[in-house]
Amino acid sequence: MEWHSKKLSKVYSKLESGEDGLSSEQAEEKLEEQGENKIDQGESISPLSIFISQFQDNLIYLLIFAAFLSLGIGLFPGEEAKVGEAAIIFLILFANGIFGFIQDYKAEKSIQVLKEMSTPNATVVRDGQKKEIDSTEVVPGDIVELEQGDAVPADARIIEAESLSTDEAALTGESESVSKTAGALDEDTPVAEQDNMVFMDTHVVKGRGKAIVTSTGMDTEVGGIAEEISSAEDEQTPFQKEVDEMGTRVGILVLGIVALTGLVQFTFTGADFLTIVVLGIGLAVAGVPESLPPIVTLTLSIGSKRLLKKDALVSSLPVVEALGSVDHIVTDKTGTLTEGVMTVRKVYTPGTEYDVTGAGMDTTGKFKEDGEQIEPTEDLRQILECGRICNNSELVETEDGDEEYRGEPTETALLVSSAKAGYEEEYERQTSIPFSSSRKRMTVLNDNTAYMKGAPGTVLERCDRALIDGEVKELDEELRENIQDRNHEYANEALRVLGFAKKHNVDQDSSEDEIESEMIFLGLQGMIDPPRDEVRDAIQDCRSAGINVVMATGDNVETAKAVGEQLGFSTKKAVTGQELEEMSDDELEKAVRDIEIFARVNPEHKVRISEALKGQGFNVAMTGDGVNDAPALKHADVGIAMGQRGTDVAKKTSDMVLQDDNFVTIRDAIEEGRHIFDTIRKTSNQILSTNSGEVMFVFLGTLIGAFLFPGEFSGSDAVVLTAIQILWVNFASDGPPAVALTKDPKVEGIMDRPPRGADEAVLDKKILGLIAITGPLAALTQLPIFFLNIDNFVMAQTMLFMALAFFEMLIFYIIRGDYELSFLKNKYLTGAMALSTIAHFTIIYTPISNMFGVTPLSLQNWGTIAASLAVFFVLETGVRKALSSKYGKRVYKEE
Repeated sequence: MEWHSKKLSKVYSKLESGEDGLSSEQAEEKLEEQGENKIDQGESISPLSIFISQFQDNLIYLLIFAAFLSLGIGLFPGEEAKVGEAAIIFLILFANGIFGFIQDYKAEKSIQVLKEMSTPNATVVRDGQKKEIDSTEVVPGDIVELEQGDAVPADARIIEAESLSTDEAALTGESESVSKTAGALDEDTPVAEQDNMVFMDTHVVKGRGKAIVTSTGMDTEVGGIAEEISSAEDEQTPFQKEVDEMGTRVGILVLGIVALTGLVQFTFTGADFLTIVVLGIGLAVAGVPESLPPIVTLTLSIGSKRLLKKDALVSSLPVVEALGSVDHIVTDKTGTLTEGVMTVRKVYTPGTEYDVTGAGMDTTGKFKEDGEQIEPTEDLRQILECGRICNNSELVETEDGDEEYRGEPTETALLVSSAKAGYEEEYERQTSIPFSSSRKRMTVLNDNTAYMKGAPGTVLERCDRALIDGEVKELDEELRENIQDRNHEYANEALRVLGFAKKHNVDQDSSEDEIESEMIFLGLQGMIDPPRDEVRDAIQDCRSAGINVVMATGDNVETAKAVGEQLGFSTKKAVTGQELEEMSDDELEKAVRDIEIFARVNPEHKVRISEALKGQGFNVAMTGDGVNDAPALKHADVGIAMGQRGTDVAKKTSDMVLQDDNFVTIRDAIEEGRHIFDTIRKTSNQILSTNSGEVMFVFLGTLIGAFLFPGEFSGSDAVVLTAIQILWVNFASDGPPAVALTKDPKVEGIMDRPPRGADEAVLDKKILGLIAITGPLAALTQLPIFFLNIDNFVMAQTMLFMALAFFEMLIFYIIRGDYELSFLKNKYLTGAMALSTIAHFTIIYTPISNMFGVTPLSLQNWGTIAASLAVFFVLETGVRKALSSKYGKRVYKEE
């Protein structure tokens, strides 16, 4: 129903309400029928579904198949089921599943904290009496009372309005507050112009009013946008797609090797089916990097925790890695690049100009004249006093016992500027003539003195005198021109300027025109939402990292340019929303590379900007705080919502929430994302390289043994390494060190290198080449150990077992060498290596050795193993240098 176009009597009738509101019984019935007044946050993921998801992977399916094959061997005559191997496979799978579940569950719980935000109260009229209730209990037909500072609990039609203005930026993107009236409007009036309606998720910034609730929850304007956004499907990040594809490829590759090996054995050695199955189990266990998914999850989880400490909360773990590929940031201005509060920077009294220090709500600023700090003069005192009296903002005590200013930003700035001069007393208002868009001024009577503030030109035309050096003098044309020139000068500096005047001995019963005529001009106050001190350096850091930063603001182009210039933006090609609308998609896509400032843009414009950048192949991060920003946040590669001033819908839609609304946090998040990518790349490289080595050990070793030593290779024991031994190496040599690798420090200059391309994989050509070469190289240098001692099969297998274990530990340091990370820089890795070494010694020098089919080794045996590893190290290092020469060496230095 078009509530804004109906007479109030019709609205009352349709909602079964009246001037006394609903009865308690009616409200209960409607609450039961309509449901709670809140935006649906969507279904949270259950712990069971999180746990099950840990096993929904092609690699895991392959290992489960191998475990069942181990049990199935018992079906063959004369053979026993390999229960131990199957149990260890299932145990490790379960342990990895628990490990991944803990990380994912913690992430989900932290995200739920964001969704379970406290709800405000609402003042309603029920049974003819005022009553304060939780806003979720508001129902259609409720009469709500609104005052300055209140959050509007639901969509409602205005009944009464006394200087009522609301901030609807969250819904419409309009930065200016909207004055409200009670009359009916045309049926085709758009939402942004429905001055007789208030909307959920907006705030009252001035005045008071009364309204009848027309829609609640998902039926509100906010709810409609939320529903539209929630119906859109989430796309996988490039990294998620790569992990899925990698799992499929590894699985196919392992199955292919199993099939090839089995065919060769059957054709050339006459191996029976059982021998082929046993080999298949060993190859499957060797080839599957079962520790990779949980290690990646841990890496992302640690990254998300580090981001949370820096005031950035991610909605899902892959977002942490996705941040590292961002090469364009489209950011709001207000509150993100700037302080988010208006601050008086200039005060002008006829003949004198003062600079004001301090920013935001800080009242410790000073006043300076010609660069020298001064004590407030009489002229300065009077203009500051006028700004304090002619004001609807107030200093209130919070629930925590602190004090804060509440009201319109411009009026709050005036209170703060007067407090800097020590003027904080309260004034009792006799009467007031409120501000309106047509009047462009506000007047307050206090102690029979009229105080006025408003647009400088409007205030100036109501004055015939001026206060100059403590004396009231005639306001001649020359002085008027000087004041107008100063006003234009401030406006060109992107300052919002207000004029101030006063008049003594006023009769409050006089007409408005009489009260507001023949006044004394006091001066001007120029204010701005100042840039954050630390943002300029953060923007420069991003540009050094190859990331282009674009400002998209709803403010006018002059303000955007002025702030942009202070922050280092190019102002040569600032484009307005109107100019953007006149561009075709092709024209915008060609131009968008060179534009750093967009002004007077609305949320729809931000979507087009994002589309144009993505059309050029860029990875885009987009900031937003309003309900209407949700499509832009959803469309971007990384949507970033504001935690302090952002709406619930924006937060729900985004990939990351800035809890401090600060651009610097975006820079820090991208830096962390790059570090996480490096860590994942190192971990993936190490795990897949060692798995490649395991496959080659089993594959080449079994084929060589089958051809050259058929007597030793027969039956179910015809493998150089058993599945239990391989699983143990994966657990002890890969597990603790891989976890410790997540603690590696950031490399120096991580924000000085360009972002990786959108299509750059974690496993690039160089890494894939290394993985392909490392396995055969390890096998060719380590397998001779086995075959030179094959007369003592258990000894030979034990030596190869330990060679594999320490080969995998050695790979960690070889890979970290590519990043120029020193041996002892990561104390966690050093400790993990020591722990793994102790674990391996425990296996072969205690009774546990019987479970693994191994025997103690002598010093001579260890010398042979060390020599083979040294040969591998020299060859592997040479190969890496050759590949670095071909593909280019990445320059990494530890911080």
